[in-house]
Amino acid sequence: AGNSAFGAYALDANTTGAANQAFGYGTLGANTTGQFNCAFGHSALIANTTASNNTAVGYLALTTNTTGTLNTAVGAYALDANTTADNNSAFGYNALTANTTGTQNCAFGRSALGANTTADNSSAYGYGALSVSTGPDNTAVGSYAMTNNTTGAGNVAVGKGSVEDNTTG
Repeated sequence: AGNSAFGAYALDANTTGAANQAFGYGTLGANTTGQFNCAFGHSALIANTTASNNTAVGYLALTTNTTGTLNTAVGAYALDANTTADNNSAFGYNALTANTTGTQNCAFGRSALGANTTADNSSAYGYGALSVSTGPDNTAVGSYAMTNNTTGAGNVAVGKGSVEDNTTG
């Protein structure tokens, strides 16, 4: 009850999921029992089945999410590879785009935390911040901050290009 769907195949598999909003081609198309989800944009949250409390705005935002909950993705390809991870926030084109199971990450800016797949608890604010990082517990603030970090963990960088050449430390 309380669902809204606009667009071809939007919410078309829904059985008992309630209070979902789907706007655009295929949005929430596989959803069966998930509740309180909002999807806006072509194929946003299209694979979501039982997950609840997700927001996806943009082309392919959270498109492969199946059971991950409490995620927010705003921007084309934001969190588009996320499958089961919870509590992630991605704002910007390609933000957290490769994340599959990493939890409690925040990415703000184009390609921020773009290569992260499974690492948890990282925050990237700025264009390209932590863009190739797969290490956990990092914080980068500023354009290109820690942009070359690959597996380094527990680092903090503040300022444009700060700690840019750190890779594994």
